[in-house]
Order: sequence, then structure tokens, then C-alpha cells
Amino acid sequence: MTQLLLIGAGHAHAFVLEAFAETPDPEVTITVVSDSSLAAYSGSVPAWLAGDCSLRDTQLDVAALCQRAGATLIESPVVALDHKARQVSLANGQILTFDVASINVGSTLELPATHGDSLPYLLAMRPLSSLHHRWQALQERIQTLPGGSTQQIVSVGGGAASCETLMSVLAQLRHHRADIDWQGHLLSASPNLLGDAGWLPRQLTFRALKRAGIQVHRGRGTELVDGGVQDDQGQTLPADIVLWATGAVGHPWLSKTTLPLNEKRFIPTGRTLAVTGIPQLFAAGDCAQFNPPLPKAGVYAVRQGPVLAGNLRAACHGQPLANWQPPKRVLALIGTGDSRAIASRGQIGFAGKWVWEWKKRIDARFITRFNPPGAIKLDKHS
Repeated sequence: MTQLLLIGAGHAHAFVLEAFAETPDPEVTITVVSDSSLAAYSGSVPAWLAGDCSLRDTQLDVAALCQRAGATLIESPVVALDHKARQVSLANGQILTFDVASINVGSTLELPATHGDSLPYLLAMRPLSSLHHRWQALQERIQTLPGGSTQQIVSVGGGAASCETLMSVLAQLRHHRADIDWQGHLLSASPNLLGDAGWLPRQLTFRALKRAGIQVHRGRGTELVDGGVQDDQGQTLPADIVLWATGAVGHPWLSKTTLPLNEKRFIPTGRTLAVTGIPQLFAAGDCAQFNPPLPKAGVYAVRQGPVLAGNLRAACHGQPLANWQPPKRVLALIGTGDSRAIASRGQIGFAGKWVWEWKKRIDARFITRFNPPGAIKLDKHS
């Protein structure tokens, strides 16, 4: 029997489990290690933050997927990996061996330095798998704030995630604590929001931010100080709550492995999604570094999923691998917290309530594809 180990329960691994469920392989045993039996679907997170759906509506049932695929699920994250010995160590003390393995664990971010005793409250937007715990803690804190007060909420980062989460979070806070004056600010190191997006999607995003009463500031957020966020020019932007949504980096435990990581702890992969120089090990999604580099967005993990599934099966049988070709352009759907969304694809952009409804249908289809019937009720009160 060939031992296939799936490290993490990211979007790409959902496709792997689905493929083995649909076409079982009696010569392969599958083990999945994850910190939870439920995995967050990144596309639905803004709707959850805005209060449009429940947390459960955004999650994939990894345990049910494993059951369908005949895989063993171990709820404990990996803390060390030795690819030469072909074994991993888990947080629960277990040591697992493998013949072929795949890593799909998403990404995290570097937390800011802190200086002072009266720091703003920090909500780090990654890692996504534990965001619901941090969001719950912030909501509990907000319930203790006095009515009639003013709260400055600052999102640090100029990418789609920073813009989208700020608008979504503000919508939720203004709804539940309408007695507080919530003032939104976005601190972006880049003069252009949304990275490489076209002019029209950027303008639509600026318009949505303005409609939400959010001021955009230029500067690279570097640290939290008394009363706010300090940028690389030494200026302090007042803040009571800071959403930290800066560039992604690999998880710290990866630096304790023997993998050929780059400076941001990402795992270099070739076109087959095999790790560079390690043919029995694969990586996909945010934790992988494709050449040329791809944006850290869930859509790429979704696109990689079917090819990864085929290549893992082929690797287990010593068969040739297929190449994955990244799409030249992808569709990004950005929620704006007011039951509207922006669609961005290259230079093309459009916005409206119908885009939000379209986005919700796409997200719901993805989640129901991998969850057992009846597991999800698309009702924000469920």
C-alpha cells in the first residue's frame, strides 16, 4: 500500500479527496492532518464578517469529505517535516510516515512590532483557519464599549483582502453598535489599490470605500504604538482597532523543515506542483511559490485542485505527471459590505447588488459541492 499524506485542509485538497471518493484506489491509503474538521472557504469570509451568513455557512466539512474518500482524518497540525526521512511530527506527539505527501496549509502574516502601553486592539486577518476565534474576541470587546463613543478602525494593507474586510467589518459593527460612531481608514503602501488590477476595478473600489465613509491614507504600516499605527515615515494614524491585512508569508513551522523555502517561507514548486527537487512532495495554494509568482488568492488553489489530484494519484503509482497552467486572468469578486460587490478581471470591472448575488451563488455552489446534503443552511440566522 502507498501512503498518501495530505497536510492541511485547503481548497486544493478538497478536490483531491473528492477525486478519490469518486474513483477509489485500493492501493493507496490516505491520511489527512488538519487543525480542525472544518475548513474555512476564503470566498465566503467577507459575507460572514458582514453578517450576511453564519460561520458554518463558510466552512467545508473535512471530516465528511474524508469519510467519502476512505481517508483517515487526524485533527492535529504538523509542527515539523523531514522530507528525506519521509515523516512529519504532529502537535499531539504523533509521528507519521508517508510515501507521497502534499502541503496545502494556506499562509499567515508577520505581526507588527509594538511599542507602548496604550496600543490599539489588533485583529490579524491571517491565518484564516483561526480567524473566527479572533473575530469573536473582538466582538465581545466591542460589546463593552460605551455608547456615544467614537472608534477609529484602521485596515493596514492595500490589497483586495484589506479593502474587502474593512468594508465588511464596518458594516457589521455599525449594524450591531449603531450607538457608536465608527470611522474607517485604510493605510496602503501602494499608490494603487488591488495590486495589478485595472484602472476601472480600482476606481470602483475607491468609490465603494468612499460610500462606506472610509478615508484612504498612503504609507506602509510598520508598528503599533500608543493610540495608533505608525508608518514607515514615522507618522502615526490614530486607531482604536487595527485590521492587519499585509502581505502573506509562510507558516513559521515550515522554517523548521528541510524544504527549499524562499525568503517568505513559501515552498517553490514546478509546473507539476511537485516541490522543487523533491518529486514525492507537492504543494498548492498560498503556501506554494509557483514560477512566475502568483497572487495569494484562493482562486489559484481551486484551479490547482484537479491537476493536483491527478498528479498525486499518478505519483502514488510511479506514473508521469501533468503540468498545471495558471490562468492568464482570474475573476475577483470583492464584497463591499453593503450587499454589493465589485467584479474585477484584468482591465474589466463592474459593480452592483447583482454582482453580490452572483458572488453568493458561486460561493454557495463551491461549499455545497464538498459538503454532505443538508449540512449547510444558507441562512444568516442559522
